[in-house]
Amino acid sequence: MKFSKLALAVGVAALGFNALAEDKNLEHIQIISHHDKLRTEAGSATLISEELLEEFEFDDIHRILSQVPGVNIREEDGFGLRPNIGFRGVTPERSKKITILEDGVLIGPAPYSAPAAYYFPVTTRMTAVEVFKGPAAIKYGPQTVAGTLNLVTRQVPDYAIGGLDLATGSDGYAKAHGYYGNRQDNIGFLVEGVHLESDGFKELDGGGDTGFKKDDFLIKADYKLDGQQFDQRFEVKLSYADELSDETYLGLTDSDFAENPYRRYAASQPAQMDTKHTQVMFTHQLTSQSVDLTTRVYRNDYERAWLKLNGLSNSSASLSDILASPELFEAQYDVIRGERNSVVAGETTHFLTMGTNDREYYSQGIQVDGDWRVPVFGLTHNVSFGVRFHQDEIERNHFEDTYSMIDGVSTRVEGTKTFTTEDTESTDAWSVYIEDQVTLDKLTLGVGVRGELMDMEYQNDKPDSADDYQTKTTRIWLPGVSGFYQLNDNSGLLFGVHQGFVPSSPSSPARGDDDEFEKSVNYEFGGRFNDGVTQFEIVGFYNDYSNLIESCGQSNCGTQVQLDTEFSGGEVDVWGVESQFAQTYPLNIHLDVPMSMTYTYTQSEFQEELYSEFVQWGHIRPGDRLPYLPTHQATFSVGLAHQDWAVDLLVKYVSEMPETAGVGYENFDMPLAGKEVPATTVVDLAAHYELGQYGRIYAKIDNLFDQDNIVSRRPYGARPGKPRTMSIGYKYQF
Repeated sequence: MKFSKLALAVGVAALGFNALAEDKNLEHIQIISHHDKLRTEAGSATLISEELLEEFEFDDIHRILSQVPGVNIREEDGFGLRPNIGFRGVTPERSKKITILEDGVLIGPAPYSAPAAYYFPVTTRMTAVEVFKGPAAIKYGPQTVAGTLNLVTRQVPDYAIGGLDLATGSDGYAKAHGYYGNRQDNIGFLVEGVHLESDGFKELDGGGDTGFKKDDFLIKADYKLDGQQFDQRFEVKLSYADELSDETYLGLTDSDFAENPYRRYAASQPAQMDTKHTQVMFTHQLTSQSVDLTTRVYRNDYERAWLKLNGLSNSSASLSDILASPELFEAQYDVIRGERNSVVAGETTHFLTMGTNDREYYSQGIQVDGDWRVPVFGLTHNVSFGVRFHQDEIERNHFEDTYSMIDGVSTRVEGTKTFTTEDTESTDAWSVYIEDQVTLDKLTLGVGVRGELMDMEYQNDKPDSADDYQTKTTRIWLPGVSGFYQLNDNSGLLFGVHQGFVPSSPSSPARGDDDEFEKSVNYEFGGRFNDGVTQFEIVGFYNDYSNLIESCGQSNCGTQVQLDTEFSGGEVDVWGVESQFAQTYPLNIHLDVPMSMTYTYTQSEFQEELYSEFVQWGHIRPGDRLPYLPTHQATFSVGLAHQDWAVDLLVKYVSEMPETAGVGYENFDMPLAGKEVPATTVVDLAAHYELGQYGRIYAKIDNLFDQDNIVSRRPYGARPGKPRTMSIGYKYQF
């Protein structure tokens, strides 16, 4: 394992990625690597390469991003089915405050109208992951406070390639992944498919699976046209994905968690998520010596229906209240566990209210991105520019059914279906950006601006409700400045400042002032070092929120009456330090020891006193911390690498996190006030052996020491991460 492998393990340096740069790969929104070993681009950008993705064979984006500094995560189901990802302290809930792209195109179900990422692409088929934070993310939006995550799919090859990956493991885990592509003259194609499944690691009262099945299929075809002045490439991409998962929001009381963290109560027996996603995308790329121009036309459709427990009838307490204080709500608690029937003679009846959040989404648009290299006054300007017209929509048709707990079995009561939410939210948005980077001796300076121009519409579609219709218009310009000063061949300093913005939802009140939106001014300053043996980067960041906005969603709120309501937290400061280090120690001519480490320190403070009805805030005093934001995060990896085999160990530490920012106050109870998610240390182990022309075999153990701490109590009770799981696989590529 030489230096290039080390750099890939960290995913941030000049990583032998030059082949992609030479091919002008369509799927990468920015080529992070350069021929020089010292990266001189401004801003924080991280590449996780295909080699690193194969090292631990993770299917979970949470585990993949654990090796990127500045990423904060709240685990939920243990598999990463519906990730909760934030950058630099923004709320991780449903990854709604980061911009998520696949092959440079918005991939969320409705990124403007309903940005909660209930759909997330299968990472198993990705060949790279790119993370942009700070001023480096000015080109991507609409969410610009935190940054951008771009998932890169396999490109159409220039010659025949193919691969097969089969694996099996604990709890009924199975993976089947295959692809094949080829090119004849100017026409190329790629077909790829993935199937993942697991029986789940939780033990459902009364029996049943708690796992999932996911399918994902991809077809690409392209045509290359080489000209004297311009080279062109035309590509069509078709994809389909579905998921059927027996997943629930219901957790456990702390005492039940201590007894068996992997138990699932009988009340969650019917819970199930059913989804389908399709994408069509056409891409045209035009390239010359001075201009690169890429045009993408895309359409995404997504539909989902999630059946899960919402509450109990004849109960003034929410599910959060019941599980936080079971001794006060003994009857309801016993019904949830299946140890008491819903109907008991002479006592209050407690039926189960099961809600199905049935939603349909679409997002579509056309975007043009370009790079123009032009000399002016003896200086070379690299001008990046782009424009996008985007439309998206969410249609909600939520309904509830009544279930009765009968002898430990949750049984549907016929004729009880009632629609609870029927509405439509939609957005038409124009986005534009321009950034000019120019090198003055040792200083590379970038100045840019992004514009978001949005027209939003909300319509309440319930037939028995009064007319509830709203339109609103937003026009906002977001400037940014970034730079890199090269101290010598091995080191340099980076800096930047940019305006951050998160749009409000179409249904939120249109107040016509800055309090309507989340806005911040974000700063970063740091340095890089790379002498060909040792790599080191450290970046300090400071996010100055003028108005922090949080919304109540099913995944984080715990109370039905606040769903889809937005709350203002006023002025908040978030600051910290991101660092990463990597080096390889050669033991002899056959063995290397690659090592890398990332560490993130983050602090946050509310600047104003407020009394909020948001269940994660409550009575906030100046100096209170944001919930679900750890102060310390560290990931350490070490390996032993031979030409024919390798063993890698990954250790991740996350310090404790508060469940709430403030405390309850008069007539407002917060069942999780004062509680913390405990610190966790998780160790993963992976190994592989090369069989030459016959492929490779690999094995891995996730959570080697079977860590079973609570990872979250949102929205309803304590929930565990994935326990120790083992798998073995075979991979063949040609």
